Amino acid sequence: MFDTPKLDETQMDAIKEVGNIGAGHAATALSQLIEKKIFIKVPQVLFLTLDEIINLVGGAQSLIAGVTMHVLGDVSAKIVLILPRTSAVQLATMLTKQQADERQILTALEHSAIKEVGNILAGAYLNALTEFLGLMLLQSVPQLVFDLAEAVMAEVTKGMPEDLKVLCIETTFSEPNRVINGHFFLIPEKNSLEQILKAIRTRS
Repeated sequence: MFDTPKLDETQMDAIKEVGNIGAGHAATALSQLIEKKIFIKVPQVLFLTLDEIINLVGGAQSLIAGVTMHVLGDVSAKIVLILPRTSAVQLATMLTKQQADERQILTALEHSAIKEVGNILAGAYLNALTEFLGLMLLQSVPQLVFDLAEAVMAEVTKGMPEDLKVLCIETTFSEPNRVINGHFFLIPEKNSLEQILKAIRTRS
């Protein structure tokens, strides 16, 4: 069984600062990519169980978009950007400069845009974690899936313990007229989680 990560307020603040640094880099990259100012903020950082994650994203039967990648290098993990489907549509239209509407089907261009957001966000967060923790972290090519929350989380946590604790970085995307909420998860294997927590305690 996994023990609950024991980090004090200073250490949690350090992780949040890493998230903010990564978000800043990602916002700059996205803004340059689409030639439009995008802001990304990290309101909070949490360690959550899988059940808590599913509740956080709207419940087991909620329809979500999930951008998933593998983490390679000094630790083994998966990273997932989760957006409610309506938020995914809003983010896609923001990125592709299309008129926002109520439709639920994304075009091929919008699928690519969502994957690129996940790719840029993952790269920015992992680079910030690499600098902070002194670990080499690389991401695989992103995959995008639309499904029920319980199905997405069951797939990305396959083979992992049910009591796994996951690092959640709450993420908001905004422009002057819209704010879109999402969640970025780092899902490490047991030994990798222990390694990450040890590095946080050592460097914070």
